[in-house]
Amino acid sequence: MKTPRKKTEKLTAAAQVHASGIDLSEGDASGAGYLDGQLLIAMPVMDDERFARSVIYLCAHSSEGAMGIIVNRPAGSIDFPELLVQLDIINEADQIKLPGGAEDMKVMKGGPVDTGRGFVLHSSDFFIEDATLSIDDGICLTATLDILKAIAAGSGPKHAILALGYAGWAPGQLESEIQHNGWLHCPADADLVFGRDAEDKYQRALNKIGIDLAMLSNDAGHA
Repeated sequence: MKTPRKKTEKLTAAAQVHASGIDLSEGDASGAGYLDGQLLIAMPVMDDERFARSVIYLCAHSSEGAMGIIVNRPAGSIDFPELLVQLDIINEADQIKLPGGAEDMKVMKGGPVDTGRGFVLHSSDFFIEDATLSIDDGICLTATLDILKAIAAGSGPKHAILALGYAGWAPGQLESEIQHNGWLHCPADADLVFGRDAEDKYQRALNKIGIDLAMLSNDAGHA
């Protein structure tokens, strides 16, 4: 496992991951105050429908901006085995032969940016040199077809979700949104990131920081 990159390098690395993302349309150096590796939780007053009641895992956050993946919004009827067929990773007849991890893998709407590309958040037991971004607490990001091939072959990471698109913020934008009570934040854990119960993640994330949604006021601060 490679040593995690410095926080000021992570956004650049994330941008490189984005640039080499899976194209689905075609078959401050100390890091003080930065939140990469944490979860963003949308405040109930969030008026942007793209992010309402969303839980976002922050893959990179620095003075250059931020990039994250929404982990609690399933991508509707998109089926991972069928996606593997569309990308010519497996033949249609081989869908029934997929290992359990591939057959049950969740596909999420990762955010409104570049929704035609795929990004795999996964456990750190899988790593591709020069393609995987090590983030924090045993969670990594990879956006090449190689990880999908590994998952289909049963040699991929133990835990993973495929996200279509991502959420991005310009320099200072996320900090401003937090200051204006758009987001709460808390430490991430594998169950909130990879758990199957997507519809419950929002409330569970609030519970993690001791907040009852019914009692949360408009002027609540961040964790």
